[in-house]
Amino acid sequence: MEEKRKAKRMVLNAHVIIKRLDNSTHERVPVDVLDLSKTGIGFRCNQKLALNSMYEAEIVLWTKETINCFINIIRADEKEDAMIYGATFIGMTENDACKIDIYDMFTEADKGV
Repeated sequence: MEEKRKAKRMVLNAHVIIKRLDNSTHERVPVDVLDLSKTGIGFRCNQKLALNSMYEAEIVLWTKETINCFINIIRADEKEDAMIYGATFIGMTENDACKIDIYDMFTEADKGV
C-alpha cells in the first residue's frame, strides 16, 4: 500500500471517544487507536462510520492529557471482527500536535537505549 501520510505514524497508548457532529443523538463511540501522527489517526471500531463524515474526538494520551479535536473519516476497511478507519485531523492546535511529536521523541529515545 502506498504511504499517503504527511507525518510519521506511530503506535500510541491512547483512548479515544468520538461523536458524530451532524447526528442529533450525540452518541459517544469508543475506538481502539492503531496508529497516530500529527496529521491523522488510524483506529478500530465496532460500529460502521460513514466516509467523509466529521466527528468530534477526545484523545486521552498516556500522560492523561486530553486532546480535543475534529476528525474526518477518509478511509474504511472491513475486517472479520471490526472496521478499520483512517481519519485526518481538522483544526488541531499546534500545541496539541506538538504533544504527539514529543511522544514520538521519547519513543525514539527509548529505542536507542
